[in-house]
Amino acid sequence: MRPLLIAAATALALIGTTASAAVVDAAPNGFEVRREVVIAAPADRVYAALSQPSAWWSGEHTWSGSAASLSLAPMAGGCFCEKLPGGGSVLHMTVVYAQPGKALRLFGALGPLQASGASGHLAWTLSEADGRTTLVQTYDVGGYMKGGLDRIAPTVDQVLGQQLDRLKAYAETGKAETGKTP
Repeated sequence: MRPLLIAAATALALIGTTASAAVVDAAPNGFEVRREVVIAAPADRVYAALSQPSAWWSGEHTWSGSAASLSLAPMAGGCFCEKLPGGGSVLHMTVVYAQPGKALRLFGALGPLQASGASGHLAWTLSEADGRTTLVQTYDVGGYMKGGLDRIAPTVDQVLGQQLDRLKAYAETGKAETGKTP
């Protein structure tokens, strides 16, 4: 019986490590989510797509209800911002590192995290081989949120996963629709 339990536990661990998505760590004071995807496009095209969230980010996950309201200036100090109806605006994150074709890192808080004492780093790291790009997306968040940040980590992972799927589709086809249901 013990060998069967060990085999089952090993199989479950392997399933977890081969998955492209994960809540890597979660505690009341922070979490890390990580996803990795291979995109059938060169790194410079993927980086250019990253810089155009209005083309691939889901409007369902904006304050305005429209991805067309999003902009990203991919340079240190640049803004991942959103225009709101009636002249309002949102600074979602600030670019802290930009290396075209290699990496883009932003600092700030997305969605409901903005209403808490939490913030984090959203990073995309690109590596190209044979015209295909491996894109690793991580979001490390720390701080305070009533009820604990660990409770929101799976939802953040799901939402960022949807955006990554849309980015992949956009970089490969020019269209953000993935055919997957959220």
